[in-house]
Amino acid sequence: MTQPEQPSTEQPQRSFEQALVELEQRVKHLDSGELPLEQALTLFEEGVALVQECHDKLDLAERRIAELTESSEGPQEHPFEPRG
Repeated sequence: MTQPEQPSTEQPQRSFEQALVELEQRVKHLDSGELPLEQALTLFEEGVALVQECHDKLDLAERRIAELTESSEGPQEHPFEPRG
């Protein structure tokens, strides 16, 4: 018997572009210099997480491209499982 599906508690995946826009918004807000220290630290932490997310997405895209171009039989897409 299968288990009933449980609702996901994870946030929906952002695209690279969405993450980059969110990062840019935080940088602009931080650059304004009008934030209290605690709020600035929170935005900075969120920005660091967004930088890591963007980096991970670029790394994944780079690995997928490498897989497509390294085939001796010409470009072929292979299923790719991201490393966790």
